[in-house]
Amino acid sequence: MRPSFMTEEFFRSLDSSAGDVNASETLPPVCYTDPAFYEFEKEVIFFREWLVVGREAWVRNPGDYFTVSQVGEPLIITRNRDGELKAMSAVCQHRAMLVAEGHGNARSFRCPYHHWTYSLDGNLVAAPEMDQACGFDKKNFRLPEVKLEVWLGFIFVNFDPDAPPLAPRLAALTEVLKNYNFAGNDERDKPAETRKEPWNWKVRYENSNDGYHANRLHGGPVHDCVPSALARFPELPANSAGYFRYNGTTHEDCSFNPTLKATLPIFPDLTKEERNRFLFLCIPPTLTFNCSPDLININMFYIEGPAHMSSRRAWLVAPGASKQPLFEERLAMHVITNQAIGDQDRHVDALVQIGLQSKFAVRGRYSWQEQSQSELNKWLVRRYQAGWERFAQRPAN
Repeated sequence: MRPSFMTEEFFRSLDSSAGDVNASETLPPVCYTDPAFYEFEKEVIFFREWLVVGREAWVRNPGDYFTVSQVGEPLIITRNRDGELKAMSAVCQHRAMLVAEGHGNARSFRCPYHHWTYSLDGNLVAAPEMDQACGFDKKNFRLPEVKLEVWLGFIFVNFDPDAPPLAPRLAALTEVLKNYNFAGNDERDKPAETRKEPWNWKVRYENSNDGYHANRLHGGPVHDCVPSALARFPELPANSAGYFRYNGTTHEDCSFNPTLKATLPIFPDLTKEERNRFLFLCIPPTLTFNCSPDLININMFYIEGPAHMSSRRAWLVAPGASKQPLFEERLAMHVITNQAIGDQDRHVDALVQIGLQSKFAVRGRYSWQEQSQSELNKWLVRRYQAGWERFAQRPAN
């Protein structure tokens, strides 16, 4: 049955979250806490939109693979013998055992339960002792394939086979990132372990590009070199699949580490203007990253439930940076500093999720420094309302 709050009136009320930031209010708390609303989100957001799963560098060679789960769907991302990237369900078509875990290099994927074996393209190539099964034909059993697209080295999947391509709707982000040399970057090229996070994905997502809290929650000499007051929010095309903010810095080549200066090589094509700001980007619902003059900090989100998710972090550096003396030690300074900032965010996210469940939680108001939250709301509300129009036409069982 549909929950009582999911009505035409409820979805019309979301308009007040999708206007000018200075006149808007936050989404209703129920959007962050209700299991039925999460199931609605799965249908209208997660099974229709492009979801990041990892980096192309994690599967450089034929047979390389890694596994992820998005919205409860276990997936294998692999490169086949012809060098093509494939995204497939990891669920064996015999008894639903997962045919792969973790990451590595394989010639095929063999289910450890009964040894059904699948090629790197997902075709069933071996099924022991099935010769007596009536009408059994291996050609009728393969790992289901999911739509895949690569943008600037990020691998995205889409469960909707008719989804329009992602890259054309990221043109504005592609342009602002061009001097960060994504195609030529060295990087930490192994998949990081996922970290479990007990909150709604929107709580985490909003935190990732919230300039308002930066000099408050993180106030101190390290973070104060990127003042909230220097945030700027460019206007983007209405059909853009992502958004970003600039944030000026107090000095050139600022970086989050104890020296407050870049300690790794600067991205070589950056302009003077770019060396005097940070860049914070979001591609909802699963990718955020920020660029400083010497380091790009990536966060990829994996949705698990109304109040549960996981995340993976990756780092990109300038071409050749990893070959510089003391690279690991210098990178470690950044990682430790970013971890301290992240721990503050995690503490807040956990408490926000608790607060959202309170009967005293209300639809709050925004500061101008929260323009990124307004951009996310506009992205969401369009999809919520369009999804409700489709959903409302179904019988209420």
